Formats: sequence, structure tokens, C-alpha cells
Amino acid sequence: LGFFFLDTDRALVLLEEYCKKLRKPEEQQLKKAIRKVMGIFKSSLFQALLGSFKKKATRHGTTSHTTLPAALACDVLGCPKD
Repeated sequence: LGFFFLDTDRALVLLEEYCKKLRKPEEQQLKKAIRKVMGIFKSSLFQALLGSFKKKATRHGTTSHTTLPAALACDVLGCPKD
């Protein structure tokens, strides 16, 4: 299967755009959960783990152009794929 490059910046943009659409009172819990995930993506621990993962993937020649967080966000949010 190989590893995937994780594009957190793209995932964060997609999640932020989706959050802007969540305005109804019943959507606020989902919005709060998405913001929590965004906070995790921005955390220094997540970024350090991501950097380690990218180094290993590059060193072992198992990289891919697919971006996992962005692909996951698109799958969950119904975004069109590039």
C-alpha cells in the first residue's frame, strides 16, 4: 500500500470551510468537534509526529502524492476530489 504524505494545511482549509457552513444550533456540537480536530492538527506534537512519519516514508521510498488528511476530510465532508 505504501505511506501517504499528510497534507494538514489542506485538511485544515477544508475543515475551516466546512465549519463556516455550520450555523444551525443542532450543528454546533459537530462544529466544536471539528474545531477540536483542527487543534490537534495544529499541535506541536502532531506536527512532530508528522515530520517523523514523512522522514521515514521518504527514507524508505514509500511516499505517495495522496494526502491522507485532505482525502479523509473530503470523504467525510463530500468535497470534490482533485
